[in-house]
Amino acid sequence: MPALRTLEDLEREGLIKSDPRLVAAAQSMAIAVTPEIAALIDHANLANDPIAKQFLPSVHETEIAPEELSDPIGDDARSPVKGIVHRYPDRVLLKPLHVCPVYCRFCFRREKVGPGGEALGAAELEAALAYIRDHGEIWEVILTGGDPLMMSPRRLGELIAALDDIAHVAVIRIHSRVPVADPERVSDELLAALKPRRASLWLGVHCNHARELTSEARAALARLADAGIPLMGQSVLLAGVNDDVETLEQLMRALVTARVKPYYLHHPDLVRGTGHFRVSVERGRELMRALRGRLSGLAQPTYVLDVPGGHGKVPIGPAYLGDDPEAFTVEDAFGGRHPYPAG
Repeated sequence: MPALRTLEDLEREGLIKSDPRLVAAAQSMAIAVTPEIAALIDHANLANDPIAKQFLPSVHETEIAPEELSDPIGDDARSPVKGIVHRYPDRVLLKPLHVCPVYCRFCFRREKVGPGGEALGAAELEAALAYIRDHGEIWEVILTGGDPLMMSPRRLGELIAALDDIAHVAVIRIHSRVPVADPERVSDELLAALKPRRASLWLGVHCNHARELTSEARAALARLADAGIPLMGQSVLLAGVNDDVETLEQLMRALVTARVKPYYLHHPDLVRGTGHFRVSVERGRELMRALRGRLSGLAQPTYVLDVPGGHGKVPIGPAYLGDDPEAFTVEDAFGGRHPYPAG
């Protein structure tokens, strides 16, 4: 079965009911639901299903709050060359395309991604690579978009080889939904493309709920891990999807079991039309505090907020150290308080 890409497709499969407000939602962001994701949706509980919430358009997307932004993390403000975002001195984002296997309704690039989204042409990609070559401080290049694993293995391999030829680029990182949303793409040809000769390559896997880690997804992750590619987990804290400690615990355990190290838990960005996904920072910190007493350090992500305007990510997790410099009080993972010398 091909991916579901229109409101008519979703209605035919019984995933939505006709509503004129959904037309506006579909116009603001592309639709794509792969067969693997569609099979996970609970038809009997569409209103509350955490998979449906992530991928099916909602009438709530037409509700725009004053604080919401079309470019919430400031990509445009930090883009010296098309396709490049240079937010930190030692690393850049490189966005070769804006196509994804699925379109998450909370995406911070929701107004840019989709089949009609801009992909870099040959000259534009060469200009982006020239920028990286000309900036010797760039130690890490992060391929994102869009989803870089939607590129053909040949094109992806050529891009990785070009980055590998830049001596000061030590790390190539890729962010992707593909292993979870379209695991069949993790082919032998793709694995061969993910093999720079010199630089190290890391893969960040986006996953927000343990149910997304199907047997097929776990098999795809195993193929990547067996090929020697380190895997990191990136998740977004989303109301109605994973904003309770039991669900987050299950997710982090499932990731670690699949050989994916939980890396970031993102606070939801101020994206236009995504207020229904938003969780308070206070609630997020409470959840992280609860996880500390339930999970080993291996399964603990860093809770981060991307500062609007292109100022980067900061950790916003709970603090455990009192602020008296003469006699610190340390709080343990279970709420107990203990004195600790300041010296």
